[in-house]
Amino acid sequence: MKSNYTLLILLVLSVALPLQAQSEKKALQTIDNQTDKYEDIALQIWEWAEMGYQETKSSALLQKTLKDAGFAVTAGIADIPTAFVAEFGTGGPVIAILGEFDALPGLSQKAEPQKASAGQIGGHACGHHLFGTASTAAAIALKDWLISSKTEGRIRFYGCPAEEGGGAKVYMSRAGVFDDVDVALHWHPGSSNAANSAAALSNISAKFRFYGTAAHAAGAPQQGRSSLDGVEAMNNMVNMMREHVPQESRIHYVITDGGKAPNVVPDYAEVYYYARHPQRDEVRAIFNRIVKAGEGAALGTETRMEYEIINGVHELLPNSTLQKLVYSKLAELGGYTYNQEETAFGEKISKTLASPRPLSVSQEVQPYSEIGRAGGSTDVGDVSFVVPTVGFRTATWVPGTPAHSWQAVAAGGTSIGIKGMVLASKTLTLTGIELFKNPKLIKEAKEEFNERRGPDFVYEPLIGDRSPALDYRN
Repeated sequence: MKSNYTLLILLVLSVALPLQAQSEKKALQTIDNQTDKYEDIALQIWEWAEMGYQETKSSALLQKTLKDAGFAVTAGIADIPTAFVAEFGTGGPVIAILGEFDALPGLSQKAEPQKASAGQIGGHACGHHLFGTASTAAAIALKDWLISSKTEGRIRFYGCPAEEGGGAKVYMSRAGVFDDVDVALHWHPGSSNAANSAAALSNISAKFRFYGTAAHAAGAPQQGRSSLDGVEAMNNMVNMMREHVPQESRIHYVITDGGKAPNVVPDYAEVYYYARHPQRDEVRAIFNRIVKAGEGAALGTETRMEYEIINGVHELLPNSTLQKLVYSKLAELGGYTYNQEETAFGEKISKTLASPRPLSVSQEVQPYSEIGRAGGSTDVGDVSFVVPTVGFRTATWVPGTPAHSWQAVAAGGTSIGIKGMVLASKTLTLTGIELFKNPKLIKEAKEEFNERRGPDFVYEPLIGDRSPALDYRN
């Protein structure tokens, strides 16, 4: 009797396991079948290249795509017109997928292997047109899988504007829109395929505005008080301060308004600052010193200074449980190969890069490693301190391409970008399926999340209580 029971169990498993594999394969097939549609969406957003909090058309297109697929869409969340959430399903765990769609100013570029402006305000030099589209495709594929597998659970897509300096996810985190999420998934375009436990720098940015007294620069200079002098004095003091901050710190600025004519003593000037460090407490301290430099500059030039915090983001909180899961799915899928046309394009791009890598890098998945050196900041950091969060990168650019470059914009408008986007979408889909199938993984991820945050942790956004900086690109 016992042997018969064992045979029955084996028979059930022999049927169930192939069926599970088939359902996952079918989920990936739905992405392949819709690749042309998703390519059109991504390239349309690439062409629009809308700035942070101005992504009206890009946001609307992704909302329509999800709504047409059966998602319930709520727009304007967290008092941000272009932010939205789309949800499908009932009961079970809530798996969130983050999507971005904002471009960067000053990086207009055609989809060509040489620098050539497309005549726009900016360009998708961080690949967010691919980011938002791949995440949308994965959400829809997971919705189809939930239906076909008759699994209880909710898939939620978060449309996140203005990652590039606007920090929408910080306001969204503050508003509590992630509070009932079990796991949040994200990815990012890059020049290789990797799912390492990534690091990111905490960041505070602000605009410092100086007010002086206008006068004729030659006829009555003694009557003027130059706001530009205030900006330059501040910059000089901050540059000297660089010697006396932790070596992991990063400080950068641009003068966004320095006056209009040399023969007019400017009565208004503005400088836009970023301060970064791997730890949010340190970045607060560095930023406070920058403020003191601005106050001292105003005192010394007899001008008046005001500042406005534009953005502030946490560092990323890693989650090894989730990271190893994502790595296994990316490694299972592997990379992709260049065709003849892509190879010709890639070789030309490589010649323009400071540190080119072989085109074959796109075929590989980089070995897994724990936290590496942080090179930038992301508002995903705030999400990672609210809910267990995990991400990865795929090769949407020619290997060796740095982010925020014309080369990144160019490749992102070609089939190279689309192939990396499809790989990302499939990785998100397989990861989501595994989480829905295996609640134990979610439990382990939450335990690690709570341990890393600590028992007394309280989320406090670095932006304070300010309203979303919807006009920060103006």
